[in-house]
Amino acid sequence: METRLDWLSRLLSLVPVSGRLDHRCFLSAPWRIEYQPAPPGEIPFHIVLGGAVSFEETKGPAAPGRPRQLRPGDIVVVMHGAAHALHDGSGAAPLPQRNRAALNNLIITENDGTGERIDMLCGSFRVSPVHEKMLRRYLPPRLVISAPENSAATARQGTGAELATLVALMRTESVSENLGSAAMLDALSTALFALILRHASEASVAAEGLLALAGNPKLAPALTAMFNEPAHPWTLPELASLCNMSRATFIRHFQEGLGRSAMDLLTEIRMTVAANALASTETSTGAVAELAGYQSDAAFQRSFKQFMGVTPAQWRKQALAKNNAAAG
Repeated sequence: METRLDWLSRLLSLVPVSGRLDHRCFLSAPWRIEYQPAPPGEIPFHIVLGGAVSFEETKGPAAPGRPRQLRPGDIVVVMHGAAHALHDGSGAAPLPQRNRAALNNLIITENDGTGERIDMLCGSFRVSPVHEKMLRRYLPPRLVISAPENSAATARQGTGAELATLVALMRTESVSENLGSAAMLDALSTALFALILRHASEASVAAEGLLALAGNPKLAPALTAMFNEPAHPWTLPELASLCNMSRATFIRHFQEGLGRSAMDLLTEIRMTVAANALASTETSTGAVAELAGYQSDAAFQRSFKQFMGVTPAQWRKQALAKNNAAAG
């Protein structure tokens, strides 16, 4: 019997995300770093270790906007990969910067300024382009985790303390050149994504999308059920019953929290299950259709093509070609 997982564990098993730390920045004011739109499959993140940092999106729906002030312990994730800038907030012309490579694969960025000094870690989460679409549809464009405490020693017990401890480890490994340091940084960066989503879902004012649903304990049973049993022929009355709500109340709360219907999310989960199975196994299309909750192979074929833009057979062929190219 398959183990029943919480919704976040199931999401990350369906949509694998890895992390990579690229830069550690030691900069004195005035300074500014511009980031172009992230390439497909990359989600930038920045961790402020020391000093004050201004963050703003420079292109996209939120630009131009008022800069967001970040303090030590804060983490920003640019979920939709929008162009953005980090700077000291002075508006002065930035000083020249120089990069040097460390043995742990990090690039150290420095300048010769004499103003307020910042210390920052920058990297990205990596996900396949098809899986990235799901994250962008159901997670907010950006996440800013404001640390109530600045160190693992003073943070209260809970996810905030766990994040502080993880960041402290990343900070230590980023300046060490110990055996396995690069692998450690990648592993810690990968764990960072799960902790960030957990922290955001526990916030007193939850973010939008899946995080808003997860922050509503009344809706959590339906969310967990859909992620764990996508093949089940769920109906709105059945999902509402899990949440001890009427059908109309469930529909309203779900739509308000997610911005989409429960059936939209269920279809997304089912198509992700199917896409993963087609890409990684030789299971017949009919068997994959059953995994995705379709009793009719023809109905599955139609839904898959409408959702993915290609037939299941074409999807499998494309995935095989990508796997062979990566292996070769």
